[in-house]
Amino acid sequence: MLPAARDRAREMSQRGALFPWRTINGEEASAYYAAGTAQVHIDADVAHALAQYLAATDDVDFLVRHGLAMLVETARMYADLGFWRSNGTPSFHIHGVTGPDEYTTVVNNNLFTNVMARLNLEQAVAAVERVRAVRPEEWERLARTLEIGDEEVLEWARCATGMHIPFDEGLGIHPQDDFFLDREVWDLSRTPESVRPLLLHYHPLVIYRFQVLKQADVVLALYLQGDRFTAEEKRADFEYYDPITTGDSTLSAVVQSVVAAEVGYHEVALRYFHEALYVDLANLHDNTVDGLHVASAGGVWAALVGGFGGMRDHRGTLRFDPRLPEGWDSLTFRLTWRGTRVRVRLTASEMAFEVEAGEAPVPVTVRGAVHSVAPGRPVVVALPDQGPRIAGRIGRRPQTGGTRADGSRITAGVPDPIPFDEIDATEAPVTDPTS
Repeated sequence: MLPAARDRAREMSQRGALFPWRTINGEEASAYYAAGTAQVHIDADVAHALAQYLAATDDVDFLVRHGLAMLVETARMYADLGFWRSNGTPSFHIHGVTGPDEYTTVVNNNLFTNVMARLNLEQAVAAVERVRAVRPEEWERLARTLEIGDEEVLEWARCATGMHIPFDEGLGIHPQDDFFLDREVWDLSRTPESVRPLLLHYHPLVIYRFQVLKQADVVLALYLQGDRFTAEEKRADFEYYDPITTGDSTLSAVVQSVVAAEVGYHEVALRYFHEALYVDLANLHDNTVDGLHVASAGGVWAALVGGFGGMRDHRGTLRFDPRLPEGWDSLTFRLTWRGTRVRVRLTASEMAFEVEAGEAPVPVTVRGAVHSVAPGRPVVVALPDQGPRIAGRIGRRPQTGGTRADGSRITAGVPDPIPFDEIDATEAPVTDPTS
């Protein structure tokens, strides 16, 4: 799809490549740009998946044949899309984009987009340096074909280092974007189920004026880039955003389950896991007749392995900090790392690793301690606990009363809905309410 992505970038007056949000043949097929094309984080999502594959397989041949070009062209897009500004210290900003949350569109400095774009730029720099070092002849060919110069690679590194990451010192949280906290909060605790999902009962412009989320956004960044946030920041962000996240997207519960487990809300994590697990088995969104929610099914695996199993693979290192739910005897899953398949079994008292196939040892880190899992040499790590435990649920009442940077107080409300048949179909977004 890279040639079509290059064409799309040119169509959007950008350098590099811009992968489509929806596609059939590689071309953008989203009918509503605010919740489609504006989600330029898709480039960084593709690059993130590519980097995960390369870390797990060490497939240098793929990096040379296809991966480097993808990382270079996506990095070019972000370096071109963003811009520098200075108030003493230069910082890099990305404006006019939509993050994963489709109830907040076309904003400046969406946190998820900036965090993932930073990673994309870093990955491109690292890939260039690696190919240059291990495949010098092929690097010369690729450098000519892709027209890569040293100054451009240095600029990617500067953009990554200078990336603006929004943070509100007063509230102690990461705003979803530059102006997210300026909006009034939507009080989901006072919103009847009869007007859910919101996009079927409110005009998009009504929804866009409130602090309310269709799916995890900042919380998704806490999962995918968790090594760039502190434990305190993760808990504060989760506690702020969870009450204003509707779950109108089936892609949300899985992410909320993972982060809830990590920060200690074990009952909340299990509830979200069950919501994701039964979305089709129990037809929770009343639309399984239209097709299975396959992406959510993949998320269920992530909730099990990443949430309860506590697995992270940031920067190409397998780390585990497990959170087995109360009442579960054990959790077993398998991972293949650099050609070696490892069976992982978690109980309340230990985490065991055993090679099932392959010859190369697999390094794993369990709560800071490094171990090597090799054929015939299983590793068993004793666990004194399953991490922090916070009893109860957060609830749907949002955090209000906080003070914004300008001194004003954050308030909450619920707008009056209108019958769906009165919404102008030419203005309503063309989107699956549970996508």
